[in-house]
Amino acid sequence: MSAIDLARRIARAVRPSRVVIASTACVGLASLALAADVSSEGGSVRALLKARLPRTQVSGLNCTKIRGMCEVTAGSNLFYVDSTARYLIIGRVYDMETRQDITAARLLEMNPDMLVGAAASANAAAASGEVQKAVGSAAQGLNVVPDPPRTLSLAELPSDGAIIWGNSAAPALTVFSDFRCSYCRALSGVLRSMNVRVIERPISSLGTRDLSDRVYCARNKEEALHAAYAGEPIKAGPACNTSGLDANEAFARKHGLNGTPVIVRSDGAVLEGYRPRPFLENWLKAGRS
Repeated sequence: MSAIDLARRIARAVRPSRVVIASTACVGLASLALAADVSSEGGSVRALLKARLPRTQVSGLNCTKIRGMCEVTAGSNLFYVDSTARYLIIGRVYDMETRQDITAARLLEMNPDMLVGAAASANAAAASGEVQKAVGSAAQGLNVVPDPPRTLSLAELPSDGAIIWGNSAAPALTVFSDFRCSYCRALSGVLRSMNVRVIERPISSLGTRDLSDRVYCARNKEEALHAAYAGEPIKAGPACNTSGLDANEAFARKHGLNGTPVIVRSDGAVLEGYRPRPFLENWLKAGRS
């Protein structure tokens, strides 16, 4: 083989590698460009907020969580602005696919002891004077009239569809839950440490009906329930009648139980969202007084 032929072979072998290297470089540059765009947007919004709300100390800014909006934290307060920082929003943001209250979840993350059910309204009420002034009287009106306590009758629910666990002789409460809901898992852990009887009614709000069926049809429902929350495999049991779970979900739709957990006391008083143990203990005592 001549030197020229050898050189041509080497050149042919090298060309694909150049393409791969070039493609990899393009992907890398695209990723860097995207990161730069996000960083640039955040920097721009932060600068605009500083100009428009000079006395508000912005402690956090996230423009990637919700398309077209930036989440702004200022101390213990949370609000939203658009990408131009022209429009400022105080209130709840819901993810309708996962049926989660994004605002309440973020507030709980910021302050684990916060009462999730009232997280957004408490946040609005606590917003700095400058932010309240910026959004005008409409925002100030958010905390003028508190939401009335909610009550709910469970009389129309059948006995089927409930998984009962805890101390059978203790005060009872009903929990509408989803086994893939992180707040339901946290609440379950709190209730296990308390002297209560839990009547748990899965409603599969996160598309987890198959898991609810397996838990409900398990030979030991209580054991399966805690295994589900722990992310452990559920021992298969015989097929069973799950019409009670259908009734749970129909009841939840009828009464607007769009998120989980929802806790109902024996007198019908309702709490929406996770609560820490001290609050739950006082709340249960209030129901017996």
